[in-house]
Amino acid sequence: MPEQIKTLALDKEHIPRLLFRYATPAIISMTAASLFNLADVIFIGRGVNAMAIAGLSLTLPLMNISAAFGSLIGVGASTLISVKLGQKDMKTAEIALGNAVTLNCIIGIIYTIAALVFLDPLLHFFGASEQTLPYAREYMQIILAGNVITHVYYGLNDNLRASGYPKKAMFATLSAVAVNIILDPLFIFGFKWGIRGAAVATVLAQVLALVILLNHYTNKQSLLRFKQGNFRIRKGMPLNIISVGLAPFLMNIVSSLVIIIINRSFYQFGGDYAVGAYGIANRMVSFFVMIMFGFNQGMQPLAGFNYGARQYKRVINIFKLTLLCSFCVSVLAFIIAQLFPEAAVSLFTRDETLARLTIQGLRIDLVAFPLVSLSMVTSSFFQSIRKPAKAIFLSLTRQVIFLIPSLLIFPRFFGVTGVWGSMPVSDTAAFIVAAILISKQIKEFRKEYEING
Repeated sequence: MPEQIKTLALDKEHIPRLLFRYATPAIISMTAASLFNLADVIFIGRGVNAMAIAGLSLTLPLMNISAAFGSLIGVGASTLISVKLGQKDMKTAEIALGNAVTLNCIIGIIYTIAALVFLDPLLHFFGASEQTLPYAREYMQIILAGNVITHVYYGLNDNLRASGYPKKAMFATLSAVAVNIILDPLFIFGFKWGIRGAAVATVLAQVLALVILLNHYTNKQSLLRFKQGNFRIRKGMPLNIISVGLAPFLMNIVSSLVIIIINRSFYQFGGDYAVGAYGIANRMVSFFVMIMFGFNQGMQPLAGFNYGARQYKRVINIFKLTLLCSFCVSVLAFIIAQLFPEAAVSLFTRDETLARLTIQGLRIDLVAFPLVSLSMVTSSFFQSIRKPAKAIFLSLTRQVIFLIPSLLIFPRFFGVTGVWGSMPVSDTAAFIVAAILISKQIKEFRKEYEING
């Protein structure tokens, strides 16, 4: 059965079958995207040095801010597209697609120019030292040059999954990962380009993925495709897209602020090596987070479609199954961090000091990780059913209300250990808030389908 026909049966098919059909390609895509980032760290760690890893860690806030603007449009448009498909409103879905491309281009260009102009002051503010600044600068100059490509690529990939083509979205991502893994050692070791070579490999890989996506959206057989006139900004459409995408946007912005505080704290209490340790640990944790995001992305079109179709019982069951799958992933990460951290860290560095600090931090960082699954799934769920205020609130409680104060207080008493310990403390508090919010929402849904039969 063609994928676009299957899309129209999201309110009828067996939920586990639907979730794994949509989630499996998304998980592969998100895992591949994580490998995309891990490849850079591994090759830079082995092909350059420990300070280069620390420099790469300092670029995370800029990368997250870029991702924030990308998700503002990409996630907002994909959620709107899912709901409109559930309502059989194909015209509005295609307008949302076209407007998303235009908005991503505009925002991407503005961000690129601003970041390049203020790059050095920003990196210093993020915690760069004289040893790490050159590496961070070299990497970001190339990444920012390809920023518009990144925005459009990720946005179109989100929309591809939302319109019923999860396998094609997966193929585009896997293609980018394969090219990046091939080019990284060639540019870093073969051409001796160092950290700059990793950045060039990343941009070229995303160019290939974008070409694949553009080919899909210009194909007349695709369910949603580019049409003349849909790229012109329509009245009210940016607001509709941004209102839904505001939750992941704020989450990424706050995440950038948190990473800045973390990097500055690590540098203050542990120096460049502590910053590098966090860079490795953060990429490792992101690998499992991305798998969980994959389940969330598989959930989003299903929850959005069934919410639009007023199939509330199915919406609840979709949430529960997604939560169970994400919880299993978080438990696996916890086990690896506590029992086998040496083997995992050895992939990234041969530097004994950096490895030791990373192992110590990783164990603390993931001690409460199984609780993260509820917070993540609940936030994505509220976003999927067009309740952005709750999604935003949940995202902000974890990072603003709990994590930032912890980062400002604990390191003063416990040093580097206090920086690491702030993360599980905030994860636990966010779990409690998420449990309260989702319990109330499920009760509302149950009341709805009991009244309406």
